[in-house]
Amino acid sequence: MTKTIIVSGASSGIGEAIAKKLAENEFQVILVARNKERLEKITAEINNTSTHPASYYQVDVSNRDQVEDMVSAVQKEVGSVYGYINNAGLMLESEVKKGDIDSWDQMIDVNIKGVLYGTSLVLPDMIKNEAGHIINISSVSGHEVTKVSTVYSATKFAVRAISQGLEKELAKTGVRVTNISPGMVDTRLLANRQKTDRKPLEAEDIANGVLYALSQPSYVNVNELTIRPN
Repeated sequence: MTKTIIVSGASSGIGEAIAKKLAENEFQVILVARNKERLEKITAEINNTSTHPASYYQVDVSNRDQVEDMVSAVQKEVGSVYGYINNAGLMLESEVKKGDIDSWDQMIDVNIKGVLYGTSLVLPDMIKNEAGHIINISSVSGHEVTKVSTVYSATKFAVRAISQGLEKELAKTGVRVTNISPGMVDTRLLANRQKTDRKPLEAEDIANGVLYALSQPSYVNVNELTIRPN
């Protein structure tokens, strides 16, 4: 039976790589993001080669009504959702002393509320089916705070806390939870990070981590993956 997985933030970078990797490995993917033009392009690329048709929904994950409408539509389209990958995220001005409240609000809304909205909506079916997988894309910034990452790190610490709490909430339900913390990845967010001599990860490296977690036997729950440049 084909497993359907929703991928948020799927219009570029890590989300795009995850969607393509899963489609290559016989999952049916639902791409979710705000950029409709990019979603159309990536979905068409997937459908040129995939045996399971991909589809997309233009959604702002910080908007609860939009997320609810999307999940409802997906469930009507394909039935039960097996997996939900919370990848959508923002990395904006994070220093408290600079007082950029608008940036903080946006990161809190997308990075934290966006995770909670989608997750809470798909869980009832997963619990009923005694099968499912929530994968949260956090960050190494959720483990370590730099002098310029205070608020961003706070949101990613929150994602890890949500992941750890869900592990306990969902124990023995058949629903698995994985938190993945990427290090520096070569995406559009890289411009906002401190410069380094280390070669950044590729988005596909994180997609491989997602596939690894999803591919384990049902009795194996990969709770935490930290993926850093060497």
